[in-house]
Amino acid sequence: MIRTVIMLICAAALALPVGAEPPAGGVPIEASGRKGPLAGTLLRAPGTLGPVALIIPGSGPTDRDGNNPLGVRAASYRLLAEGLFDQGINTVRIDKRGMFGSAAAVADPNAVIIADYVADTDAWVQAIRATTGAPCVWLIGHSEGGLVALAAAQEVKNLCGLVLVSAAGRPMGDVLKSQLRANPANGPLIGAADAAIDQLAAGQKVDVSALPPPLLPLFHPVVQDFLISAFALDPAKLSAGVRLPMLIVQGDRDLQVAVEDAEKLKAANPSAVLKILPNVNHVLKEVASDNPADNLAAYTKADLPLAKGLAATIATFVRN
Repeated sequence: MIRTVIMLICAAALALPVGAEPPAGGVPIEASGRKGPLAGTLLRAPGTLGPVALIIPGSGPTDRDGNNPLGVRAASYRLLAEGLFDQGINTVRIDKRGMFGSAAAVADPNAVIIADYVADTDAWVQAIRATTGAPCVWLIGHSEGGLVALAAAQEVKNLCGLVLVSAAGRPMGDVLKSQLRANPANGPLIGAADAAIDQLAAGQKVDVSALPPPLLPLFHPVVQDFLISAFALDPAKLSAGVRLPMLIVQGDRDLQVAVEDAEKLKAANPSAVLKILPNVNHVLKEVASDNPADNLAAYTKADLPLAKGLAATIATFVRN
């Protein structure tokens, strides 16, 4: 069966819009959405005018804390926001359009493309500046959020810079091919999956009736518009077009995004700063071994601290 860690490109895949109260660890903040407000949490020391960063979440129904109903309960974004707060960096962490606190922003959370998330990023930058008085906003993009941040940097104004965390450096279709090949059990599916990925990358819809059933969640018709928009983007080319300070952070025990991806982003933009964190996985937790089971177990542990040095690395770059 397809390995459970393939979440990078699942996009809004069968997203689950759920109303939710803002979590602890900050105050509510809103931005303008298409049909209703986008919701987030501002973590800021009262009266401070320090740097402000927008944390852009990764794929699927991932909430502002970095959790999702598909089994991820690592609370990575809440822990990152708290770690940055301790370092003097203010943050806004958000629910994606159509999901959780942002459920009213659109009627269908699956009807989304990368350009929509870029538009939401622009709305958040405007709202953050109006609320905090910050002259510019940092973007911290995690996983798929890194692609959104790179795309936003091409057109959104009033950005201070980018922090890409566990962000792909190859087109997302290529990353998906690698993820599928990482599990030998997926061998019988590779041919059909490659063909579907190539077809979507060419801008064409896929007839799912011809796909093996295990591939349907990845290529469901409701997310194909999103996949076409995402597969069309080359993160390395976007990286080359960034004219802002940029930090690339990558864990060397990430099962979803490779160190090779971070190196591609850096090679495309030599002025960027690259930081490889030892023993850190995709949800920004330290894991003691290469055992995949141990790695995946960290995805469910909100009480496991954020990787040592991550918040300090980001805060030092932002302050400087």
